[in-house]
Amino acid sequence: MNKRIALLAAPLALAVCLPVHAAGDANAGKTKAATCQACHGPDGNSVDPQYPRLAGQYADYLVQALKDYKSGARNNPIMKGFAAGLSEQDMEDLAAYFSRQRGLVVPEAPKTVQP
Repeated sequence: MNKRIALLAAPLALAVCLPVHAAGDANAGKTKAATCQACHGPDGNSVDPQYPRLAGQYADYLVQALKDYKSGARNNPIMKGFAAGLSEQDMEDLAAYFSRQRGLVVPEAPKTVQP
């Protein structure tokens, strides 16, 4: 009987020990994105080419980028300063918000008129 309990308890113990992946809250991310708007635009679609467009990016990519700025793995002093104060949940929330925004739509090339 003890073997059965041990076999049932082992997967449960493992599940409890695994890290929990925090889900981002897009509504909270919208509020937290206020400081991002100056460079990246209100919805993450910057009109200035020196600032990346965040809208429509994968959430996990955005979270990783923020973590990299915070750790210094990505070298940008401005973003490092912004990311320094972000918690894991803040990053998840921001990523949830920007990933749900409509990204850049590339217009079709103009059609040439044949004479």
